[in-house]
Amino acid sequence: MPINERIKQVRQTLDLTQGKFAERIAISTSYLAGMELGDKKVNDRAIRLISMEFGVSENWLRTGNGLMYDEASKVNAAKVISLFNSLSPRYQKCALTQMNALADLQSINKE
Repeated sequence: MPINERIKQVRQTLDLTQGKFAERIAISTSYLAGMELGDKKVNDRAIRLISMEFGVSENWLRTGNGLMYDEASKVNAAKVISLFNSLSPRYQKCALTQMNALADLQSINKE
């Protein structure tokens, strides 16, 4: 599978529109669409941004070898889920509120 299809696969796996995906990695929607179609070059910057923003293995993105997601990301996600599940419903609600606030703050800081 070529790199343009792997980028599209990442976006679809995350259930993001082209607009939301492009916004998160600070590129235009039209450039992302061109990359997915194979019309635009996928540069090193885009690869690094996708890898860092979404926890995707840079090696997999470049070559198709290995797993889509880095093992460290999977381990961290498992830790977060385990910790979240250990909280009472009251504190789960608080944790979700805080995570949403952090996501909003991150979005504002990228603009």
